Amino acid sequence: MFQNIGEMVLLFWRTVVALPLAWRQRQKVFDQFVEIGNASLLMVCILSFFIGGVMALQTGPLLVGHGLGTYVGGIVGYSIAKELAPVLMAILIAGRIGSAMAAEIGSMRVYQEIDALRTMNISPIHYLVLPRLVAIAAALPLLVTFAILVGWLGGAVVSAANDRIAVSFEAFFAALRDSVDLKDVANGIFKSFVFAVTIGVVSCHQGLITRGGPRGIGRSVTKAVVNSIVLIVILDYLLTRILLK
Repeated sequence: MFQNIGEMVLLFWRTVVALPLAWRQRQKVFDQFVEIGNASLLMVCILSFFIGGVMALQTGPLLVGHGLGTYVGGIVGYSIAKELAPVLMAILIAGRIGSAMAAEIGSMRVYQEIDALRTMNISPIHYLVLPRLVAIAAALPLLVTFAILVGWLGGAVVSAANDRIAVSFEAFFAALRDSVDLKDVANGIFKSFVFAVTIGVVSCHQGLITRGGPRGIGRSVTKAVVNSIVLIVILDYLLTRILLK
């Protein structure tokens, strides 16, 4: 475990040092950004809309029963912006994009394409890791911003349509505006940036250390997704403690 952590820290540092070279890889960065962002947008929209709806269904009747129906928008908006959207979108991207990164790089490792790159004096970090890390670090915060807005909309629609809640759009967004500051949204977006870097580093690292043929590729993909999710949850707790100060 400690060896893997040390290797991931070194991989991250070497990628950060290589950031000035990202402009040369701009086409690869753009291709990865489109794959991560555009291809995931529909899933993000569906997931975030229903997350907002479920939050409204869970909290709305309880608050209305205690005469606090006007706070539904604030609670739903605050929880989505600071917690649910960043964490759940990061888990979604870890499962969809992190697994793809580990599989692609792992296949290149198993079939000696990475060795061929080194033979041609091409750094695998510059050619493979850098574009993917830059793309996911740019795409996930944008996806989370979109997810927050769609989640708010889902909560508002369910609150207005459900007879047990019956909170209008105007009342929902008025409470949301009073309870959620720009800082709260910024905290959620910052979390998503940290999660994106974590997913990129873990997935690329698992791909680079793949051994053992097709079975090894499968193990690397599984480890990439599981390790990413575990680190996302741990980092979420740590970042929440830091940002609440």
